[in-house]
Amino acid sequence: MAAYTAVGQRAKRLDAPAKLTGQERYTADLKPAGLLFARPVGSTYAHARILGVDKSAALSVPGVVAVLTADDLPISRDENGQPVKAPIAFGEALYAGHIIALVLAESDAAAQDGVAAVEVDYEPLEVIATLDQALDPASAHVRETRQQANDEEAGMHNSDAVTEAEADEEDLPSNVSNTVRFDRGNIEAGFAAAARVVEHTFESLSVHQGYLETQGCLVAIDALGDLTVYTSTQAAFYCRTRVAETVNLPVQKVDVVPMPVGGGFGGKFVLVEPLVAAAAVAVGRPVLLQYSRMEDFLAGNPAPDCRITVKLGADADGNLTALQARLVFDTGSSGGSPLQIASILLGGSYRVPNLEIRGHEVLTHKPGAGAYRAPGAQQAAFAMESAIDELARALGDDALDLRLRNCVVEGDPRPNGAAWPRIGLKQCLEALRDHPAWIDREHARAAGRGVGIAVGGWPGGIEPATAVCRLDANGKLTVVLGSVDLTGTNTTFAQVAAESFGLAPDDIQVTTASTDSAPFAGGTGGSKITYTVGKAVEKAADEARRQIMEIAAQHLEAAVADLEIVDGVVRVKGVPGSGLSLEQIAGMTMGFTARHEPVYGTGSTAIAESAPGFAAHLAEVEVDDLTGETRVVRYVAVQDVGFAINPAAVEAQIHGGVAQGIGWALYEGMTYDGDGQLLTATFQDYVLPRAEMIPPIETVLVEVPSEHGAYGAKGVGEPPAIPGPATVANAVRDATGLRVTSLPIRPETLARAMWSAPQAAD
Repeated sequence: MAAYTAVGQRAKRLDAPAKLTGQERYTADLKPAGLLFARPVGSTYAHARILGVDKSAALSVPGVVAVLTADDLPISRDENGQPVKAPIAFGEALYAGHIIALVLAESDAAAQDGVAAVEVDYEPLEVIATLDQALDPASAHVRETRQQANDEEAGMHNSDAVTEAEADEEDLPSNVSNTVRFDRGNIEAGFAAAARVVEHTFESLSVHQGYLETQGCLVAIDALGDLTVYTSTQAAFYCRTRVAETVNLPVQKVDVVPMPVGGGFGGKFVLVEPLVAAAAVAVGRPVLLQYSRMEDFLAGNPAPDCRITVKLGADADGNLTALQARLVFDTGSSGGSPLQIASILLGGSYRVPNLEIRGHEVLTHKPGAGAYRAPGAQQAAFAMESAIDELARALGDDALDLRLRNCVVEGDPRPNGAAWPRIGLKQCLEALRDHPAWIDREHARAAGRGVGIAVGGWPGGIEPATAVCRLDANGKLTVVLGSVDLTGTNTTFAQVAAESFGLAPDDIQVTTASTDSAPFAGGTGGSKITYTVGKAVEKAADEARRQIMEIAAQHLEAAVADLEIVDGVVRVKGVPGSGLSLEQIAGMTMGFTARHEPVYGTGSTAIAESAPGFAAHLAEVEVDDLTGETRVVRYVAVQDVGFAINPAAVEAQIHGGVAQGIGWALYEGMTYDGDGQLLTATFQDYVLPRAEMIPPIETVLVEVPSEHGAYGAKGVGEPPAIPGPATVANAVRDATGLRVTSLPIRPETLARAMWSAPQAAD
């Protein structure tokens, strides 16, 4: 491997000091003159016709300036008169907490008092709260007025989400909003050739992204009617488009300032921004909306719950022969879920000559489904990896050997027919096979622990991107981007630029600009920012370096090929005493007497092929025989990262992903009653894993370089969050002999199962 000075090295995050010292300013910290605080009036019913809203008492509260319903807001409407892509009810409340009105006040306390004084006249309607109700042809449609599904955000997370799937032609219930179907080979012949067949149905509850900072946005309006949107968003340009469409303005009159994001995990692309913008336009003053924690639980966009049935067969030699699966995803009250990518990933990790995968997306009276770090992949992996584990037991085969025998490699087809590009799944499994935790697994079992493994993959996203690299007057370099620094990516980009110049990353300033001045970049999600923007930064830095070298060559009277940059000085190779500093060269490009063009490098990418990332995990668990409480005591995460530009950041991503996977496996789940009321609307009821619930995490970085990413890098954010639920469930199976098919694995559920089947066979 080439010797690098900046990339491939462990680097501290450039944004760490401000965040560690509490100096970072988030959206809610901004308080412009004339600011109004917004508070939502949420529906008390999961489904109801709104007959009237009495604002009079609220408007009499001191400090309350306005109470705005959909009729009061300048929101574009579709042909049915429904607001376009704005989270506010128009005549019909579709879930408990659905915003019916916004109270605007001079203080947050006054806004809260105003909300309590608003009176809403409801006519309760039938509630569809479960998958079975949504699939029932006798159930009424979720909406009295129907709307088009929106799959834009799914496409921004991964390229496979926009791949066309075969439509299901069967006569479907009215609340089925989308279907997919993938077929290969002859499914009947495949099962006929199988020596062993396993079949299970798996369920997973809806899961909240669990970010520290709730959804928030501030919109200011100037004298010319232009909007400045300060927001905790993962996708500044997408946010600008959505806001402009909602309030019917040209995008040039909307400037989005991406603020530091206090956690997103896929949930902060766009949610409240169009509504806040409409409120600011309506009153002509700055408006801030920052959800309370309960409001975020009620009216956010969590990962959907789902049900997946998997039937899997293999011959006596352990070769998979057939896969049949049915997926049902609850998309809430608005269409759009990770159904398609989940279907592709469920059948995408292993070579199966015969498969049939059918999926349905259904509408219910819950908040619209959103993305959550690798949307759809956790549920798909939980189902498929549990089935693979059961099949290995039925065959009397080693769980890792079965996976190695059947895992996909470059060129193998996915369920949608697209071939996998270069991937590292096999290498990850081999690294896990050679890890002491797997080699010594019998010692763990002898101590009463269970050992489980699972794999997960993510196809990666692609989206065009541009970066700018300029030389400033002080001889320092500034990289200007349009991507949001969600997980320390700006530090990674500083390393990429520093490598081109032989500088330290601290010598590079990376700036995320507002949409008025930033070069385009896609949304920060789907494990694509380092992959796409990183290459653009590399190109921009190389172009800026070329310009600098050409200027220096003229003044040093040497060929460009004979020059080098060392410690910020351009010099002739082998002649350290003569040279020009970058500051001197900057002076030659700026000022009245400057004779050279300013150094301004640009780089753009439009990568057409994604760089999939795979991970293989191992967990050791202890299960209390009396209480059913499960404790993860050891965890190993092996991941193909392409090339780790900043190994410290990559390992941090893996640690966070593992923690979220354990949370999904054991603790997290949003529960609704039969009336569509959320029963887990606070952190007293919705359990996030605490530090003591997460074991030491051992990371193993496998590097199978991508062909297009900077220095071979791949996106690393999604894969570590995928295998966790299946890994823990397989470890519980190993410890107890019981196959858990529902997430989260509740202690009381597991305890009852152990009590009723104490002799469960391994």
